[in-house]
Amino acid sequence: MNDVPRPGEPGCDAYLAEGNAKQARKRAAADALVCDEEGRLLLVNPTYKEGWDLPGGMAEANEPPDAALRRELCEELGLSITSLQFLCVDWVEPHGPWDDYLGFVFNAGVLEPGQAAELKPCDEEISELGFFDVPTALTLLPARQRARAEQALQALHDGVPRYLRNGVPG
Repeated sequence: MNDVPRPGEPGCDAYLAEGNAKQARKRAAADALVCDEEGRLLLVNPTYKEGWDLPGGMAEANEPPDAALRRELCEELGLSITSLQFLCVDWVEPHGPWDDYLGFVFNAGVLEPGQAAELKPCDEEISELGFFDVPTALTLLPARQRARAEQALQALHDGVPRYLRNGVPG
């Protein structure tokens, strides 16, 4: 005899909620490619980890990655971005003290004239920011972020979104 309630039967939602509570949770992060009028890439220097990074951050509980990115850009840089283009998602294996996570990258476009010059950190998590030509920007990124950024830039160029595993097309 099957004790699993069928859809629409009493107890079905409770049964599904119990199963949901036992399933693995994935963390998600979302970063942006943001350029100035000269085509230089925006990088931020976080205070809580080594090296430069693309702007963005971690999603909060039940927050979509694109909404997380918009929130992070607003909180950390005072940027209000309305249009995002999905470029890639990267499954990142557990590393250091961290479990695995999904890292999304979106194209946030080119800043309006003069907007780049006025940009400054608005949050204690960012010590500085800078616009760098793409080859220089890539050398400043740690290996994990560099691989993802390279793939995101390629997706921006050829219009083909990417699924990555540790920065490598999967």
